[in-house]
Amino acid sequence: MLRYITIATILLVCASGDVLAQVLQNKPIRLVIGFPPGGPIDTVARLLVPQLTDGFGQQVIIDNRAGANGIIAMDIVAKAAPDGHTLFFGTTGNLAINPAMYTKLPFDLTRDFAPVSQVASTSSLIYAHPSVPAKNLAEFIAHASANPGKVLYASSGNGGMPHLGAELLNVAAKIKTVHVPYKGSAPGFTALLGGEVQFAISGVVTGLQHVKAGRLKALATTMKTRVAMLPDVAAANETLPGYEVDNWHGLVAPAGTPRNVIARLHSEFARAIRLPAIQEKLAAQGIDPVGSTPQELAVFWKAEIAKWARVVKSAGVRPE
Repeated sequence: MLRYITIATILLVCASGDVLAQVLQNKPIRLVIGFPPGGPIDTVARLLVPQLTDGFGQQVIIDNRAGANGIIAMDIVAKAAPDGHTLFFGTTGNLAINPAMYTKLPFDLTRDFAPVSQVASTSSLIYAHPSVPAKNLAEFIAHASANPGKVLYASSGNGGMPHLGAELLNVAAKIKTVHVPYKGSAPGFTALLGGEVQFAISGVVTGLQHVKAGRLKALATTMKTRVAMLPDVAAANETLPGYEVDNWHGLVAPAGTPRNVIARLHSEFARAIRLPAIQEKLAAQGIDPVGSTPQELAVFWKAEIAKWARVVKSAGVRPE
């Protein structure tokens, strides 16, 4: 009897797997992003979509839902069916900073989401408008120190990494600059290019062409090391020891998504991000492919939430 029960169980599991695979093949996969088109994470997603569509054998679409530092987009995914067809592709700000910034989120990060993969990590730069009388971070700090409350910076939204990265700069350098939030990196960068604000922190992909054309200055990279495309631009920690801001991109699904569906999602995203042609394009834009496992993301994610909670507290940042 035990033998027959075991065989029946195996057949049932296999049948369930076939059904799940069939569901993935018959419905589009929606990648929800909490920012408008044009920002760093949107660029990564659009680079991956053709490869993901081929890998899944079905359409993968991007759904940009800007506003509230990704909270609107995350809430959509938290309430979506846990079938692997509605995913959230978010940043450090969305996934790690929000819990420290907002006491009343419409979802619980640990309860309502299942980790899939840390897809990539984007090198960021501290950019300045050409009107700012500074060629490097040390000179910028001196300028900001001499003009407290007069230097404005753009961010992709209140509580995001560009916001917290600049606030951390305020604390570390003992300066006072003023936050001007926008609905995404692209609008913020437009304001910087137009001289409405004096500086911003954003990915290399966002502003490298403007630096090369002389429309912006690159004062420093926020990572531990210099960026290969701009070897003459120092890392911020060369001026401010210990200063580091890493903008990583994580993929999560609604809680309750079956393990084999999570495994399939991870497999395809990890495959796509590691393709030589994709890696070459990413490297040219200062983006490092990761493709970590769901388990690795879970551990990393927990550590990042704790880290940014300390930053928010020490900087005294509150939602505006």
